[in-house]
Amino acid sequence: MVIHTKPRCEKKLAEYARQNGITYYLPQFTATRIYQRRKVNFANVMFPGYLFVVIDIYQKTTLNISGYVVSFIKVVDQNELLDDMINLNKSKSKKVDVLPGFWLSKGLEVEITAGAFKGTKGIVESHEKISEVHLQVNMLHQAVLVKINPKDVKVLGEFEIVEGEK
Repeated sequence: MVIHTKPRCEKKLAEYARQNGITYYLPQFTATRIYQRRKVNFANVMFPGYLFVVIDIYQKTTLNISGYVVSFIKVVDQNELLDDMINLNKSKSKKVDVLPGFWLSKGLEVEITAGAFKGTKGIVESHEKISEVHLQVNMLHQAVLVKINPKDVKVLGEFEIVEGEK
């Protein structure tokens, strides 16, 4: 299940879930900023406003009591969402840089053939931007961007989502 949280409350809800023994997944990436010659690293949420959980009705009630929940989103295709989350988790386990990206409704579908994301499918805007692969969570209409060596990207074909498809 996906939880839509109040703005800037993802980490607070994740901590609340942890304290109550609820399993969750909150994908994050590290951002670096420089303040007066000091380099500071921050853990930023990949998908602002969303937390991913596997819960029963009692745990749902517990999370709802927290005050951080806007709504619960039922997942229609759990396998697709799980595949998307597994792809995103590869970046965390391999310490690969991911950047905030935007969701693409059309472009080129590609497969990454080498490196940490080997076997992962993503979307690129065009042949000119083949090194910028968008790893998408289609259910949320959000994505993250991964910079890849163009020789490690194989074009699979055209990609387009038609409104009302799912």
